Amino acid sequence: MGTDYVGDVPHPGYFIQEELDARGWGQVDLAYILGISAQALNPIIKGKRAITPDMARALGDAFDVPAEFFANLQKLTDLALARAPDPDVARKAKLQSVFPIREMIRRGWLTDTKGPILEAEVAQFFEVKSLDQVPYFPHAAKKTNYAKATPAQLAWLYRVRQVANEIVVPRYSKKKLEGAVEHFRHFRISPEDARHVPGILADCGVRFVAVESLPGAKIDGCCFWLGKSPVIGMSLLYDRIDNFWFVLTHEIEHVLREHGKREEILDVEVERDSPDIPEEEKAANAAAQEFCVPKEEMDSFYRRKNPYFSEKDVLLFAKRLQVHPGLVAGQLRRRLERWNLFNSMLEKIRHHVVSSAEHDGWGHVASVNG
Repeated sequence: MGTDYVGDVPHPGYFIQEELDARGWGQVDLAYILGISAQALNPIIKGKRAITPDMARALGDAFDVPAEFFANLQKLTDLALARAPDPDVARKAKLQSVFPIREMIRRGWLTDTKGPILEAEVAQFFEVKSLDQVPYFPHAAKKTNYAKATPAQLAWLYRVRQVANEIVVPRYSKKKLEGAVEHFRHFRISPEDARHVPGILADCGVRFVAVESLPGAKIDGCCFWLGKSPVIGMSLLYDRIDNFWFVLTHEIEHVLREHGKREEILDVEVERDSPDIPEEEKAANAAAQEFCVPKEEMDSFYRRKNPYFSEKDVLLFAKRLQVHPGLVAGQLRRRLERWNLFNSMLEKIRHHVVSSAEHDGWGHVASVNG
C-alpha cells in the first residue's frame, strides 16, 4: 500500500492532489489561493498533518465542494489511525448489559480480570459451563422461576448459594425448627437477641445467610434447599426490627412447608400484600403476621383504636404482648399502608444479626471456594 493510504483508507491529501492534477494546479497555486505558504500545505497533501475544520472550509471553497467532504475524509483517516479497541471492551459491555458486573466485582464476587477469564468466572458464579448457559444471556435455557427474577436478584440468589455451601449443619429437623420458632417469641422484645438466631437455626439443620442486596434488587429473602438441607437467605434491606422478624418467619414458614425444594423461592417486598400472590406466599405472610403480633390481638386493637393510633397506644399494647413496639408499628403500617408511621419505634437490628451470621456485604466479603 502506498504512502497515499492509511491502512485501506486514502488520506485527504490524496484527494487534494487529484483535484490539483485535474485543474492543472501546482501546490504553490493552491497555497496562494488558501493564503498559506507552500511549506504549510505540503504536509497536508503528504498526509502528515490533519485537516482542521477551518482548513476543511477553506478547501471546500477552493474546490467548490462542501466543507463536510474534507472533514469526513479526515474523520475516516483518524479512525484508520486509531488503535484497535481492546476486545475486553465488548466483553465487559456484553456482561454489564445483563448483570451488574461492576458491582459484583466491587463486592468481591468476581475478580477484575480481562479477556475470556471474566466470562468464565461469570459462568462459574452461576454454576454452568459456559456463558451461553447463564440465565438472561442469548440462547440460555431459562428456569421458569427465574423469569420473574431480575438479573440483580438472580445474582444475589447465587451469592447466597455460594455462602450457604460453606456452612456445615446437622441433619434438618422440622420438629426442632418448630421449637425454634416458639423460642424466638421470647426474642421479640429485644433487638440484641437477634444475634442468637443464626446459631439456633443451624442447630435445626437450617443454613442462614445474610447477603447485602445489590442496587435496585429490592429483594427481601429467599428459601431453597441444598440436597436435604434448607437455606434461608436474607438481604436485611430494611434495617428494622419489624422487617427482620417478618421476613425471617416468612422464610421459616416456607421451610416448614417444604417450599423451595423444587425451585428456589425469591421473596420481593413481602410486606406488601397483593391479591394475586401464590397460595404459598399467602401462607408464609399469615405465619409471619401471627408471629409478630397475633392476628386476633391485632384485630381487636385495630377495631378499638381506628382511625387514631397514638404512640402511647402502641407502647401500651406492645408492653402487654411483651413484644418490641416496632413489631406493632410495623403491622399497623402494613395494614394501613402508611409507611411513614412510627418511624422512631423501628429500631435497627442488622448489626446484631450479622455479628453471628455467615454474611456477605456491608464491607465484608465472605470466603467461598471458587
